[in-house]
Amino acid sequence: MMTEFLSIALALIFGLLFTRITSRFKLPDVTAYLVAGVLVGPYCLGRLGVPGLGFNSFDALSKIGFISEAALGFIAFAIGSEFKVSSLKKTGKQAVIIGILQAVVTTLVVDAVLIGVSLATGGKLSIPAAITLGAIASATAPAATLMVVRQFKAKGKVTEVLLPVVALDDAVGLALFAVSFGIARAMAGGTLDIYSIICNPLIEIFASLALGAVCGVILTQLERMFHSNRNRTSMIIGFILATVGISMLEIPVGPVEIAFSPLLVCMMMGTVFCNLCPLADDLMERSDKWSAPLLALFFVISGSDLELGVFSDIVVVLIGAAYILSRCLGKYVGAYISSVISKADPMVKKYLGITLFPQAGVALGMCVTASALPGDGPMIRNIILFGVLIYELVGPMLTKIALTRSGDIVAPGKEVLERREKKLEAAAAKKQG
Repeated sequence: MMTEFLSIALALIFGLLFTRITSRFKLPDVTAYLVAGVLVGPYCLGRLGVPGLGFNSFDALSKIGFISEAALGFIAFAIGSEFKVSSLKKTGKQAVIIGILQAVVTTLVVDAVLIGVSLATGGKLSIPAAITLGAIASATAPAATLMVVRQFKAKGKVTEVLLPVVALDDAVGLALFAVSFGIARAMAGGTLDIYSIICNPLIEIFASLALGAVCGVILTQLERMFHSNRNRTSMIIGFILATVGISMLEIPVGPVEIAFSPLLVCMMMGTVFCNLCPLADDLMERSDKWSAPLLALFFVISGSDLELGVFSDIVVVLIGAAYILSRCLGKYVGAYISSVISKADPMVKKYLGITLFPQAGVALGMCVTASALPGDGPMIRNIILFGVLIYELVGPMLTKIALTRSGDIVAPGKEVLERREKKLEAAAAKKQG
């Protein structure tokens, strides 16, 4: 237990210190946390085998996996607040059109490119595997995107559409994966079980949304029982953690297994809560401040969990490069076309696709299921791990650049910097006096 505590403390402190380095290059904090995670992970400091000095194995990381689950719950809850009725009146239609169409276009583009790779390489990558990878490509990582938006206080046309689109992406991605993986299993000659391949993922989506809605109503009622913001904040934090735990349940009902997606459950809970509770904005801001260290630790752990060993297989690297480039093309083209159809702002058409590049949690979850594909499971896993490694290290930086060029991230004004400098000088003078 002591070793785990020391490793967690080192991970958080090391991640925070590393932001002082990356800030000089104007990189997002997410990138600092991920790189710091790689350094304290099994391939760097962890390799030394000193107890408490980093994570010496992936088994050690699995023991603290609950931290990542909790962090994703807070991230999804915060993203759910973007579905306020007042906001959806302005961007709701655009977000739905873009969220669905860009995911479908991405899947089709990646399918086409990887099927071409399969034919060109004589089956190094099978067509069922290519179809499965195309479906996984539709998923986007909400965590990295939200972190960049918060750090730089992004606000504008692109951000208004981006957060609802990222939230919708999970539900759309799960549906696409359910259909594509069912086709891939049939092509691979496996036993096609319509209940487990098609029904279960779709049931998961609707069951998650229903559970999240119920939890949101209950949280709203419980919040009214308290009168201090401190107690309200504590109630929200405790309820989010409880909801993440409940959403891990799996309930078998005949041939169907009712399971839940913690991301979708917490997102729906945040949506219901922010629309029913009149104090939601203030309370969510308070819970965001409380969860800041948790989110930092989440990204450091994510960096430690990246599998650098995938670079040892040149075939995986080449196919992974094709996957990464085709997914980026699909996201950009899909976002552009859907933005044109929905008559979105020119800045949204130009920059939204770039902000959708990051990929992690949901894709890795799909990857676990896809690993059961006969013969090609390990190949799919390694390609997704390779893609996640690249996307998580480069994606946040590209998101920041896109939001800056769109005008959603504005550099602090000269008067703000001068005011901050005066406060620091006054604090230093007071300390010396």
